[in-house]
Amino acid sequence: MSKAARLSQLLAEKPLVHIIGAHNPLGARLAAEAGFDGIWASGFELSAAQGVPDASIVTASQHLEVAAAMNQASEIPVVADVDTGFGNAINVIDTVQRYERAGMAALVIEDKTFPKDTSLLADGRQELLRPDEFAGKIEAAVASRSQSDFMVIARCEALIAGLGQDEARQRSETYVEAGADAILIHSKAKTPDEIVEFVANWRLPTPLVIVPTAYPQLSESDIEALGKVRMVIYGNHGVRAVVTALQEVFGRIRADGGIYNVDGDIVPVERLFELQGVAAMKANEKRFLR
Repeated sequence: MSKAARLSQLLAEKPLVHIIGAHNPLGARLAAEAGFDGIWASGFELSAAQGVPDASIVTASQHLEVAAAMNQASEIPVVADVDTGFGNAINVIDTVQRYERAGMAALVIEDKTFPKDTSLLADGRQELLRPDEFAGKIEAAVASRSQSDFMVIARCEALIAGLGQDEARQRSETYVEAGADAILIHSKAKTPDEIVEFVANWRLPTPLVIVPTAYPQLSESDIEALGKVRMVIYGNHGVRAVVTALQEVFGRIRADGGIYNVDGDIVPVERLFELQGVAAMKANEKRFLR
C-alpha cells in the first residue's frame, strides 16, 4: 500500500487524523514513535531550521529534498506543505509530479501570492490570489497527479487576511469545485471561535483540515465534536521544541562551564544510535561485509 493510500484509509477509518510538523528525518522518526498518523513537511519549520524567514526563500528543491528524506526515514505518510506551489499553475504541475514521485501522501497549496509571508506574523503581508486564478492551480494539481489517493488540499487564507467568513466560505467552495480533496481553513485568532463558526457553516461533504497553532485550547475531543474536521495539523511544535531544548541545554553548559551537570539530563548517545538505525547497519555488516 502506498503512503497516499494509507492516508486515505486513515481518513476513512478514524474520526480525526493527527499530523505533526517536522523538519528533518530524525524528527520524522520521533513523530512516528510518538504515535502520530503522519508528518507535516512544514515550510515554516524548514525555513526556521535554515535560519531564514518563511517567505518563499526556501526553494522547491530544498524543501523536496528534506520532505523526501523524512518520507524515507519513517513509515508514516508525509503531508507536504508547499506554500503557493512555487509559482503559478504551470509550476504547480511540476511540483505535484515531483512530490508524488518522491512518495508524498498529500500536498497542501495556499491561495496567497508568491512570494508569500508567513500566516501568523502580526504585521504580515497577507496578499491573496483571485479565487479563479487559485482554482486554476488546484485544477492543475488534480490533473497532474497519477493516483487519485494522492490528496490535493487547498489552504484558504481568507481569515488570515481579515476578509471574513463569507469570503472564506466562497473561496473554499470554489476550490472544492476545482477538485480539492480537502480544505485547510486557517486562522490566527487567539480563540477558536472563528474556526468554529466556519465549520458550523460548512455545508459541503469535503473534509476540513485545521492548524490550531494560534488557538491551542481547542483539544482533539473538541475538534472531533465539530464533526466536519477530519485532520488536525500541529504545524510548528517540532521546531519550537528544538529551540526550547537547545536554549536550555546550551545555556546551562555555558553557565556551568562544562557538561558535567547537563550530561545526565539529556538522552545518552546510545539513544541516538537507536534512532539512527545502527543496529540494522551492524547486522548488515555481519551479513554482507567480507
